[in-house]
Amino acid sequence: MAKSSNPEGKTGVRIVVAGDRGTGKSSLIVTAAAETFPTNVPRLLPPTRLPEDFYPDRVPITIIDTSSNPEDRGKLAEELKRADAVVLTYACDQPETLNRLSTFWLPELRQLEVKVPVIVVGCKLDLRDDQQQVSLEQVMSPIMQQFREIETCIECSAYKHIQIPEVFYYAQKAVLHPTGPLFDQETQTLKPRCVRALKRIFILCDHDRDGALSDAELNNFQVKCFNAPLQPSEIVGVKRVVQDKLVEGVNERGLTLTGFLFLHALFIEKGRLETTWTVLRKFGYNNDIKLSDDLIPYSSFKRAPDQSVELTNEAIKFLKGVYELFDSDLDNNLRPIEVEDVFSTAPENPWNDAPYKDAAEKTALGGLSLDAFLSEWALMTLLDPARSLENLIYIGYPGDSSSAIRITRRRRLDRKKQQSERNVFQCFVFGPANAGKSALMNSFLGRPYLDSYSPTADEQYAVNVVELPGGIKKTLVLREIPEDGVSKLLSSKESLAPCDIAVFVYDSSDESSWKRATELLMDVAGHGEDTGYEVPCLIVAAKDDLDSFPMAIQNSTRVSQDMGIEAPIPISSKLSDFNNIFRRIVNAAEHPHLSIPETEAGRSRKQYHRLINRSLMVVSVGAAVAIVGFAAYRVYATRKNASS
Repeated sequence: MAKSSNPEGKTGVRIVVAGDRGTGKSSLIVTAAAETFPTNVPRLLPPTRLPEDFYPDRVPITIIDTSSNPEDRGKLAEELKRADAVVLTYACDQPETLNRLSTFWLPELRQLEVKVPVIVVGCKLDLRDDQQQVSLEQVMSPIMQQFREIETCIECSAYKHIQIPEVFYYAQKAVLHPTGPLFDQETQTLKPRCVRALKRIFILCDHDRDGALSDAELNNFQVKCFNAPLQPSEIVGVKRVVQDKLVEGVNERGLTLTGFLFLHALFIEKGRLETTWTVLRKFGYNNDIKLSDDLIPYSSFKRAPDQSVELTNEAIKFLKGVYELFDSDLDNNLRPIEVEDVFSTAPENPWNDAPYKDAAEKTALGGLSLDAFLSEWALMTLLDPARSLENLIYIGYPGDSSSAIRITRRRRLDRKKQQSERNVFQCFVFGPANAGKSALMNSFLGRPYLDSYSPTADEQYAVNVVELPGGIKKTLVLREIPEDGVSKLLSSKESLAPCDIAVFVYDSSDESSWKRATELLMDVAGHGEDTGYEVPCLIVAAKDDLDSFPMAIQNSTRVSQDMGIEAPIPISSKLSDFNNIFRRIVNAAEHPHLSIPETEAGRSRKQYHRLINRSLMVVSVGAAVAIVGFAAYRVYATRKNASS
């Protein structure tokens, strides 16, 4: 498993050489390119190119010399920002130039936000005082601890041709096969993301799913990655190397996952990073150890603003199988550690962060039921379909990735058809502060009511399955919009496009809460009328366990009748009396032509359009009558002439 490969898409490597004046930068470059020490070196070399066959990876290198003069600082910064790798030089016979690496050059790279591998090179090794012999590791260890961007250190002599080709080989290698994403130098272990990727590769190659790579599977893996089979003696040798160091790395069925990971750690420790990188790239990984963009069919997500993305039945069937596989005790409770196992072949668990963390209902044991598991996937597909599809691939979705998702019909068309065919509905939850929005969200996820009030600073999501009559299940996503976030939301023309239904929550005991909720309703309804993204709306009278404010019924009746929507729905989160609110939300979303509020301005606009259309119809009818009359006259005139 030793052959390297040229990473796809990398047509060249740009290496910038920087360091104090007189540290041997130009001599290093000339000697590397010409393989001879120069007698006269210009102050600054033009870009120097090493041909593609100079090193085994067959990727051409362009080396950029730089000036350390103060007047050239701008040009230096520009070149450093364009670098794929930076070679920082110091002179072995001038200790102060070594100190300048940590006091000036490395901090300067950080200030310029140059985030590329750094190779530290000690030049003029032949001039070092023999009495000052100190190991390179001893000198560089504290600097490398402080500056993790240093990939490797090397000392050389251009005059005596000592380790000159190695300098740019290591620099190129640091770009094409970087250590950082794979290996933690401090702990001397594979990094978590690397382990996850290799685990996925192992599972994909373990065709009989017996937890080990047989000789045949190991050989298939070798051919796929390196285009060359392993001889039987080589397979025996690989397994012996693993077994000598790690007994559990090999069993009677073949090389285990533990052994597979150990083998790659061994390659990296021995400096053969190209082996592991070749494997990763053959399976579609980029330098961030994530799937390359070309493996995600982004064209599949092209849609109008009022269309959304859902999982297909095929993808849902696959996810149900995944749930059953990882719910080892079959108790319909995927524990947190089991959820982590589901995503153990992905770069990380996507549900550890907002908006997915705590967005689904938890079981009494703190896990996820099957409905909650599928709800999280529905939410991720709705909000970030590319990430959802990417994670489906990571956890082993077997079909064509484009078969996992579908684009829904436009909401505007749903209103015309007077029915929605969606399986996932998104509900925007508006309302003034302390109206009961968060309590509604928490009750949707089966959480207990809390008497204490904690204002919501950021948008929150809650997702769950709602069962309708006849056993039909729909997924409902509640998106809580904080009161002070409404203006920002409505500043975008398309902000209501992804909304299937809006709910306006108010405290039924507080008249000011009611007034503010109706203002929000007017703002949202007006925005929908202005942009063409009108949405059905429901009003929710929360805290029904408290006495209503005076004139509450009269006011709410007037507003609902004026705007042509349903009267407020009373609920009490404290008493767990929800009046079928979530089912009613889904029903309203399923019939989007109903419950659409109409403002006075919107009503006037419609009347105006009807008047214009009626006028046009009268004009068109009049024109038609005139044309018919003229045609009749021509027929009459023709006949009269004929009879004469």
